[in-house]
Amino acid sequence: MENGALPSLGDGYRALVLGASGGIGSAYLQAFRDDPACAAASGLSRRDDGFDVTDEASVSAAAERFQDEGASFDVIVCATGALTIDGVGPEKTIRAIRADAMADQFALNAIGPALVLKHFSPLLARDRRALMAFLSARVGSIGDNRLGGWVSYRASKAALNQIVRTAAIEIARTRPLAVVAALHPGTVATALSDRFSAGHERFSPDDSVRRMLSVLDGLDASASGGFYAHDGQAIPW
Repeated sequence: MENGALPSLGDGYRALVLGASGGIGSAYLQAFRDDPACAAASGLSRRDDGFDVTDEASVSAAAERFQDEGASFDVIVCATGALTIDGVGPEKTIRAIRADAMADQFALNAIGPALVLKHFSPLLARDRRALMAFLSARVGSIGDNRLGGWVSYRASKAALNQIVRTAAIEIARTRPLAVVAALHPGTVATALSDRFSAGHERFSPDDSVRRMLSVLDGLDASASGGFYAHDGQAIPW
């Protein structure tokens, strides 16, 4: 990136990406590693590290390893999530709702990020600007829902947005310069969207990440807890 990934953090910032083996997560990690201003960029994923966002013991153990090393981060990105889980995709009608599939959506897309906030937000830098971003989705907007369908996925992302909003209020009490945000990446050319992207403009993962980093970089502490699209527009709850 011509001007660096996150100019507002200055030189020597430290970055962490959770879900770093996915299409968007790997693009985030590469953006940080390509940025001369980034002193260190770490990534965790189920594939490479056994990091399982749906298992609190796994999340807690990963955070404790960093704590034991005395690590702190200026930016943490949670790029976990899925639209299709164990072969079950989004419902086209409420008649297709399955309790087990809905529970899986909430476990991965809402409860997992909540566990990340619980265990990893203490690793955010306290005395300076710090950023924590979560991948959400425009379809998680209640106010913008005009098509219906996708009940479980929509609801899990709406829950994620509320979790981010609530956590941001608490985090601000000890880290007043921190920004915690939910970000909509657009329709990205990854395995997650392949089956559902017909008729939609798709960004490459690198382009989507460049856009989201630009948005994140431009947010100040007063914008913490918000829900933003890749073009910088606030999305209605």
